[in-house]
Amino acid sequence: MSTITSEKVKTIKTLNNISESGLKVFKDNYTVDNDNENPDAYLLRSFNMHTMEFGNNLKAIARAGAGVNNIPVDKCSEQGIVVFNTPGANANAVKELVLTSLMASSRNLFAGVNWTKTLAGEGEQISKLVEAGKKQFVGKEIKGKTLGVIGLGAIGALVANDALDLDMDVIAFDPFISVDAAWSLSRNVQRAMTIEQLFANSDYITVHVPFTKDTGGMFNEETFSIMKQGVHILNFSRGELVNEKDMAAALESGKVGKYITDFPNENVLKMKNAVPIPHLGASTKESEENCAIMAARQVKEFLETGNIKNSVNFPNASLPYTGKRRVTAFHQNVPNMVGQITSALSNFNLNIADMVNRSRGEYAYTVIDIENNVNGDIIPNLEEKINQIKGIVKTRII
Repeated sequence: MSTITSEKVKTIKTLNNISESGLKVFKDNYTVDNDNENPDAYLLRSFNMHTMEFGNNLKAIARAGAGVNNIPVDKCSEQGIVVFNTPGANANAVKELVLTSLMASSRNLFAGVNWTKTLAGEGEQISKLVEAGKKQFVGKEIKGKTLGVIGLGAIGALVANDALDLDMDVIAFDPFISVDAAWSLSRNVQRAMTIEQLFANSDYITVHVPFTKDTGGMFNEETFSIMKQGVHILNFSRGELVNEKDMAAALESGKVGKYITDFPNENVLKMKNAVPIPHLGASTKESEENCAIMAARQVKEFLETGNIKNSVNFPNASLPYTGKRRVTAFHQNVPNMVGQITSALSNFNLNIADMVNRSRGEYAYTVIDIENNVNGDIIPNLEEKINQIKGIVKTRII
């Protein structure tokens, strides 16, 4: 047996401008090297990685934000690369913009400001023109109206709670609400038993769910028919949640009074009563810093201990790190994988001090601390032996 005498320096590569507050997380035994073609981890925001090839040293990719459509997640899973995101880090920023847009659109503020700017050059007549023209922008107050919130993750829960403070009635739908979200939600938020119930009873609807095969196009001609006349719909999640042809028709007929979206495109810009926002949801200095710090901490924790939190492709798994030699293995979620891994350890006369195994869909993750390897000795061929087990994706010994 040989012994480690110094810890290998880990390389981080950024693919977008990442806040310095986040990069400062990487101190001793780390280097940020954007010329390295085979880093230990990537940090990015919106950079498109779908055409990239990954080196055999790559262990993690962290998106400083929530959405990961720009990352080839399935490919990463097949190669045992953990993909992290930062749910909740930008929640306050998005919440503030949702509520701002809710009030501003209800009062026709955006259209009113644009019209007022057209009066430039009218000189002393501006005051009279304003008084004569303001009646076209008469809006409505949100107090006493009903807000429907679809999705009660970090953002949805904040929106629901703050809307109550604005004296709105709030009804929410989320069949997969987490325990943490449930604890943070006000008891005054009404529960919708079905999404149809929410559609039928809301004056305003805000959606906070990811884009999946089940949620794509969830706002369409059929669902619009359930809603109140003149309903306002706010979409700060994904443009693909809306059938844009049906939305254009609903806006034209007045069935939908306003469509406020953070995802403008050619179709949206042509819609009557659409309010296109240039993807500003998380665009605050505070949000960018929070996301960068959270992404960096998750990568650092994984590289140093193997613990996973907020992965989108592998299960969350955590075991207190005590300094013992640690074996981690990504593998297919099939019977007897853990038994085969522990058998491989026993063949090297290694005792298991602690372990955790978690599964997620087709994949699982096992972390094992070795009791009688406290001096940090390297076990020759151990990683190779575990990798020979059918169904193992990637093994790492920490």
